[in-house]
Amino acid sequence: MTAWERIGKRQHKGIDLPLFALRSKNSCGVGEFFDLIPLIDWCSELKIDFIQLLPLNDSGIDPSPYNILSSCALHPRYISLWKLDKNYPKDLNEKLPWLYKYYEKWEKNDPNFLKFVSENTWLEAYGQYKSNPPFQNFLQYLCYTQLVEVKKYANSKGVFIQGDLPILIARESVDVTTHTSLFIPNYSAGAPPDQYNKNGQYWGFPIFDWENHKKDGFAWWKQRIHYAENFYDIYRIDHVVGFFRIWAIPLGEKTKNGKFIPENPAEWIPHGQEILKMMLNASNMLPIAEDLGTVPLEVHACLTELGICGTKVMRWERRWQTDKEYIPLNEYPLLSLTCVSTHDSETLTLWWKNNREEAELYAKSKGWKYVPDLPLEMRKAILTDSNHTSSLFHCNLLQEYLALIPELAWGDPEQERINIPGKVLPTNWNYRFRPTVEEIVSHEGLKNVMRQIL
Repeated sequence: MTAWERIGKRQHKGIDLPLFALRSKNSCGVGEFFDLIPLIDWCSELKIDFIQLLPLNDSGIDPSPYNILSSCALHPRYISLWKLDKNYPKDLNEKLPWLYKYYEKWEKNDPNFLKFVSENTWLEAYGQYKSNPPFQNFLQYLCYTQLVEVKKYANSKGVFIQGDLPILIARESVDVTTHTSLFIPNYSAGAPPDQYNKNGQYWGFPIFDWENHKKDGFAWWKQRIHYAENFYDIYRIDHVVGFFRIWAIPLGEKTKNGKFIPENPAEWIPHGQEILKMMLNASNMLPIAEDLGTVPLEVHACLTELGICGTKVMRWERRWQTDKEYIPLNEYPLLSLTCVSTHDSETLTLWWKNNREEAELYAKSKGWKYVPDLPLEMRKAILTDSNHTSSLFHCNLLQEYLALIPELAWGDPEQERINIPGKVLPTNWNYRFRPTVEEIVSHEGLKNVMRQIL
């Protein structure tokens, strides 16, 4: 069965969230795998059929889920300790020395764990890279079993799980350390100067040596995608334009001194097309591309040709080459996902307040009078519109819906933002929902307004 046959060529409604932003009566300060269970039930009740998650890979102490230390390993912070097998103590993390000894015995005698380790060869490198290898492997086994259970439960409720695969890998990651031939370490990936950032962006990630990936039959990518299939039905292709061409900055140089690789624009489309075809053939997950920002028109055309949905953020969907008017909702491409914001953008409230000229134009297109503080009825109308474009997929950040109920949102709209790209801030990637999961799913007023919108 193909990915489209599994997911269905029909309208889909979803919510987008970072797992770390959830909290429940059971979780320990950060969202956990099993905090998704009540949210899945809530989605099923409201006929929301997919949940989009930010990356869940291990990023160590870095709060950014995109600065990952392994292409496969999941972050142990998401393990639900309260949901471990009854043989494990609840104060597990206070008894790590005991657990390590128990694990040594368990590893030798549990056929399921031995099978898991033997089938996931990347664990050996990951364990060698991290301290206390056997224990790290044990944590990965717990991550694996819990997230597999979450996906199985979601599917039983008619809900799909959408993952997010960061295109780039941290320089200090196990992948770069153990697969040196697949990366070019003397360059850093980034973005060239543009109208939004005059200095460009310096990300620090090494770029791929695509020639060696091709010689290896893209084995590293196939392993990564194959492992992700355990957890996701759909996946977001992060920075898809980077598969066509990447801005490469020589180490120690300014961002403006970078160059696109491949350097020849004539190579960009066949280069990216070959990689994406490999990804399509390697998986039964359905990809949805993040194709925002400065992206050549030929890239969008290539995605359409391959049957891959792009992303449409309503505030940016305008006829930029002509009258700059907003594109009518019924003219959005079928192969697309519509949203009002992303984890890297301002929320709807902040955009409306901080970008008056754009917001006034949008209000005019709807026959509204612009006021700086977005009224709840206008917010509701915009969110309703976002769920009724001609796109196949519609997905908004959960906090965009929570903002419809004042007591479910933070008083300061700045607190609802997840990340400000290009800046190192203590608030980046530390967002938390104001209400608990239990408060979200039991709020009848929220359910009622969500039914009206969807």
